[in-house]
Amino acid sequence: MTTLPRFLALPRGSFFLFGPRGTGKTTWLASTLPNALVVDLLKPEEYRRLSARPERLRELVRAAPTGSDVVIDEIQRVPELLNVVHDLMESGGGHESGESHRFVLTGSSARKLRRGGVNLLAGRAAMRSMHPFMAGETAGEVAGEAGRGFDLETCLRLGTVPAVFSSQDPESALAAYAALYVEQEVRAEGLARDIGSFSRFLEAAAFSHGTTLNVSAVARECETSRTTVAGYLELLEDLLLAFRLPVFTRRAKRRLAAHPRFFYFDCGVFRSLRPAGPLDRPEEIGGPALEGLVAQHLRAWLAYSGADARLYYWRTRSGTEVDFVIYGTDGIWAFEVKNADRVRPEDLRGLAAFGSEYPEARRVLLYRGAERLAVRDVLCLPAGDFLARLHPQQGLEQAVRAG
Repeated sequence: MTTLPRFLALPRGSFFLFGPRGTGKTTWLASTLPNALVVDLLKPEEYRRLSARPERLRELVRAAPTGSDVVIDEIQRVPELLNVVHDLMESGGGHESGESHRFVLTGSSARKLRRGGVNLLAGRAAMRSMHPFMAGETAGEVAGEAGRGFDLETCLRLGTVPAVFSSQDPESALAAYAALYVEQEVRAEGLARDIGSFSRFLEAAAFSHGTTLNVSAVARECETSRTTVAGYLELLEDLLLAFRLPVFTRRAKRRLAAHPRFFYFDCGVFRSLRPAGPLDRPEEIGGPALEGLVAQHLRAWLAYSGADARLYYWRTRSGTEVDFVIYGTDGIWAFEVKNADRVRPEDLRGLAAFGSEYPEARRVLLYRGAERLAVRDVLCLPAGDFLARLHPQQGLEQAVRAG
């Protein structure tokens, strides 16, 4: 796993750290908190001991130096440990001095923690998320270090999951990624009764990456029920493998679409699941891959910057749409993404319609060309340049600024 610095800032107090497998949670914590007590629930012996007797965690923590950090990796495997952690936080870590520990609880699945009334520490721990590499992280922009560098073409083909990005054989690592989840998460936890049906669903859902997911159509493709596919979709989101973007409806004057857009969390994972052959046009895969790469960058920027904003998309019932809308205390930003090396008049129609309804919005078109253009109050930018300049410690204004 790469040791490139990450944009995620270390919270001062205890926190949950969620993120899909392979995004570098464990590596980041090992480099950031090298002296922490680490409880790794992926180790079979550790899992068996603590699942049989969760209170053993109290003994481990009491033996650690006062005030030290305690990392519990993959906490969702033994949710009962959260009751012990909560008690230790309330009692000052079990030490006579009363000096408490900072607890860091990582997870690659939110399913068990969202169900059954699991103790989430009564709000005493912050929620943080780890995402695939941002372009600036691969280029070493975090600490002024020289990274491998950001190459748009490579990232579109392989994605930016650290476990893949840093592999000696990234193609093989990416091909094995979906199998990792099917085997280690789905089968081991008994989350899907029919692994074959779930695997077919992963492939069928890839055709809806960047669009509204038609659950009934996917069910027909998988030869299973609509209810089963709806459950699979929920499972994907619980495993942090996918997300849905809601429609931006604030102060809407037009009739808008009702359903969210579906994305896999990483464009490389999307491409590994999306079958390709001689009948597939390159734009059928390249366009959604670019949209996905922009989506995962905007999500990461929002998560790491702490901006009071949310990510949406905008689409009217007539089909006019804008790929991404960021709405928050700093204003409204609208982004359209085009997998083309030149800007055509029809590429600006969605942004023009959005601007007529929200004249205060900043409108940006990201494309595959090399020139910065200003066309009808729309700033047209090379997508790679924008992604490389996107930094959590800076606003979007700095990312679109020239120079």
